[in-house]
Amino acid sequence: MATPTLAVPQSAASRRPGNRIVTAEMKRRFQRKQVDQRPGNGHQGGTHVKRTGSRNQRTLSAENVRFARRFISNALPAVLLEQLSELTRNFSLSLKSGDLILLNGGWYVTHTGLIRLAKRNRCSGMEVQPVRQFSDHTTGRYAFRATVYKSGRCRGFVGYGDADPSNVSPLVRGAEMRVAETRAVNRALRKAYGIGICSVEEIGFFAGPFASSGEPKKLPQPANGNGNGNYGGRTVRDRLCQLIRQHQLDATLVKSYATDFCGVKSLREATREQVENFVAHLAEWAESDRDALLCQLNSYLGQKAGAA
Repeated sequence: MATPTLAVPQSAASRRPGNRIVTAEMKRRFQRKQVDQRPGNGHQGGTHVKRTGSRNQRTLSAENVRFARRFISNALPAVLLEQLSELTRNFSLSLKSGDLILLNGGWYVTHTGLIRLAKRNRCSGMEVQPVRQFSDHTTGRYAFRATVYKSGRCRGFVGYGDADPSNVSPLVRGAEMRVAETRAVNRALRKAYGIGICSVEEIGFFAGPFASSGEPKKLPQPANGNGNGNYGGRTVRDRLCQLIRQHQLDATLVKSYATDFCGVKSLREATREQVENFVAHLAEWAESDRDALLCQLNSYLGQKAGAA
């Protein structure tokens, strides 16, 4: 007598150990995965590659180009725009945040940009020490050695920086020690993160010829003897110099802006009251919105290049 076969419902058979229910949603997911892994769909060799970072860099690159064309020049050479895009892709530097500055037809990284880059990459720390054999307090010459540690196991990237009255601006005369320290830190950070362009603080961009007598360079005196030749008086001039140092502004661009603000052809023609109003305006703007102030100053780069 034949043994009767017990019919098992399909739903029960699908629940036996080792069987897996394949739903329509699972089929759709599998099909999408197959399509996504085809060549040309953001994958390499069938391996998924995340492009979130690249997308952010492309966005930042476009923002930098728009910012440069709007606030620096609408006719920047293609090579400068390509260099700007390359720096953005490699280091995520931002023009709006003051990470880069265009000077004399070339891009320079700023101390702000290097510090922000180190923070993004979670720099482990840095050490700065004076180099006493190359420092002389009596002549205002200082040298520093900076070491940057990218991680806890990093052996360190070393950079040296020096400053003396001959290679710093008269506006920062007396602050050579701080300038030397900043230059050393900048060089070490550039080595650590592979940045080939120079930092603006290293080149002493504002430096001018230094008098051989060692005395501070005097500002030109007025021809009409109205007492305004010191750009409104020594106290106002010192306040202006302090603002330029504090907010790392370009002295030449500030002077061009002051001339327009006071409505004169030369700053020597401005009255003390006009210069005082400009200094107060500059201080308020630098504190409230430094980025907007930099944009305003960068609009005078064409005049500066023409003067050079």
